[in-house]
Amino acid sequence: MVNTAIQRLTFEEYLAYDDGTGNHYEFVDRHLILMDPPRIEHFLISKLLEQQFDAEIQRMALSWLTFREAGIRTGYNKSRLTDLCLVTKEQAQDLLGQSAVFQTAPLLVVEVVSPESISRDYHYKRSEYAALHVPDYWIVDPLEAKVTVLRWEEGLYEESVFIGNQAVASPTFPKLQHFSQLLGTIAAMGKIVS
Repeated sequence: MVNTAIQRLTFEEYLAYDDGTGNHYEFVDRHLILMDPPRIEHFLISKLLEQQFDAEIQRMALSWLTFREAGIRTGYNKSRLTDLCLVTKEQAQDLLGQSAVFQTAPLLVVEVVSPESISRDYHYKRSEYAALHVPDYWIVDPLEAKVTVLRWEEGLYEESVFIGNQAVASPTFPKLQHFSQLLGTIAAMGKIVS
């Protein structure tokens, strides 16, 4: 993660920003923050989750969509890029013809931890997503082979940590099938990452 040395931008300028490099930026306090390219393990975990979420959405016949690397406006001059987020079709339709930065809280956000994102995912994003009242925030940590699920309840996050062969439970997907295999996959990825 690198703070770029350009002038301070407005949020609207951030939404329109394109330096032609294909780089991905978060926007914090009117500054562009260049995001490091994710490792392949990061993409594999995100893809596994996206497939599981999409299958459950279809099974439950819900009007929800899963997006990888979409933005969320977390403050007046802040936007974070998610590894995975789940939104209603209406939220997605509201952005047609615009940058993929959601102005309202997604139903669920997933961040996959990497060595350079530990503090950002566990602390900064947690507090920013709490301020938005994101109802379900997952921190998937292949480095520690665990999944932390944060449920928004009565003004704060209630935390559940899943390790080993535990099935991951979530308020968004209470009957998610095949999730006991997730932790095994994450543990295997952690061995590759570390």
